[in-house]
Amino acid sequence: MLKKIILLCTVLLFVTGLAAAKDYMVEKKVADLALTMTIDRNPPIVGDNQVAIAIVDAAGEAVTDAQVTLEYSMPPMPGMPPGRYKAEMVLKDGLYRAPIKLNMPGSWNIAVKVNREGKPTTAKFTVDAK
Repeated sequence: MLKKIILLCTVLLFVTGLAAAKDYMVEKKVADLALTMTIDRNPPIVGDNQVAIAIVDAAGEAVTDAQVTLEYSMPPMPGMPPGRYKAEMVLKDGLYRAPIKLNMPGSWNIAVKVNREGKPTTAKFTVDAK
């Protein structure tokens, strides 16, 4: 009986760890592109977060020839100036990556700007930092 309890506890800890480790992920289609944004924290946290963007074109091919910029801000609040931040994304292992620092809990607007072959496209996301 003790072995069964230990086994059950081990399985529960493993499954709980998998659930906690799952990244925040959201998808958006804009023009002829599909973007998948992943943040290494779920939910995103106040402080440092790593963002990765996968971009796929209409033919289903990974886009690796674009200039990608991420801009993020909090909606304006009474008595506070709006905070706007920008991160240049770097292509690594087929994903556009950048660190971002969310300095307050709450709702954040994220705009991913993709410039490919002179055609600018913007995908907008909203995330809640804890």
